[in-house]
Amino acid sequence: MTTSLDRETKPSGDGIALIGEDAAWTLATAALLAAGVPRGDAEDVARALVDTSLRGIDTHGLRLLPQYLDELRDGIADPKPTIQVVRDRGAGLLLDADGALGVVAGLAAARYAAERAERYGVAAVGVRESNHFGAASVYTRRLARAGLVGLAVTSAASRVAPFGGVEPLFGTNPISVAAGSGEGEFALDMATSQVCYGEIKQRRSEGRELDGGWATDPQGRPTGDPDAAHALSPLGGYKGQGLAMAVTLLGSVLTGTPPDWQLSQVGEGTAGRGRRIGHLVLAIDPGCFAGEQPFAAGLDELLTTVRQAPPSGDAPVLAPGDPQRANEQARRTTGIPLDDRTAALLSELADGLGLPGPSRRPPA
Repeated sequence: MTTSLDRETKPSGDGIALIGEDAAWTLATAALLAAGVPRGDAEDVARALVDTSLRGIDTHGLRLLPQYLDELRDGIADPKPTIQVVRDRGAGLLLDADGALGVVAGLAAARYAAERAERYGVAAVGVRESNHFGAASVYTRRLARAGLVGLAVTSAASRVAPFGGVEPLFGTNPISVAAGSGEGEFALDMATSQVCYGEIKQRRSEGRELDGGWATDPQGRPTGDPDAAHALSPLGGYKGQGLAMAVTLLGSVLTGTPPDWQLSQVGEGTAGRGRRIGHLVLAIDPGCFAGEQPFAAGLDELLTTVRQAPPSGDAPVLAPGDPQRANEQARRTTGIPLDDRTAALLSELADGLGLPGPSRRPPA
């Protein structure tokens, strides 16, 4: 069980480290290939990490590449797993990921879910014996681009104390739902904690206080000191705890995998042993319900109504996925910003592989 939140290095003050989309994808792919991952899987994982960083979800993007490489090196993740269907009821499947990188397992589940949903209208694919699969929206957005509604959840190592509790029991236990594409995309990807763990580490590295309600200290009391943070707080108190438990039910109990409090953190696993994470990916074909065109029209009306709602201030009302799409548009031009630790690790990888790595933009 997690008993403390690890420490983060301080910023260098030498300006912002940046890497372009193409350079990031080439570097990530090459590093994964060098770790023994087959090309197709290496390219898929690299694409998932780069796309996540482009969308501004930095905690689940390129920052994870060095940790994934460590898990491949230590035998926690298998570079060439044999992913097998162990239970098949047509619209419901259970996959054994054989210790695969979580992104590889998650994408396999999404492919099965898409194929079965086209056949049955609805498909649910559970995954066992997997590892950290990054941002849940990687899988739901892939299903959405195929004309389906996607839902994905995953178990995760404990970071969050239950409402009124002291010790972490639940992971940040994300849930993602997506439909549509482009400007007409709905893409919810949220943790069930008040804030993601990466925000705590970021505030710690910057020497900044935490916002109220983000974390508690070892006695279960709210704290604004990032160095005293012992556990994250659930989103919305007991309601967030309920959501976290629902995700645990779907991602862990339903797939027959260990609960969050028995899982190791990313980068803290036991050499030679997979982290045994469970996922659930659900795909729904709108053609089986309202119909493709009525669904598309209804989704458009939903998004348009929300976006055109009168704002209370200067900023417009946004739909889930709008901020991420804006980040993606900007970062494709300016590059992906990196924290100092990730920039240093990617630079080391780039030097070893003879490839371009991050560069720095001088401080303003």
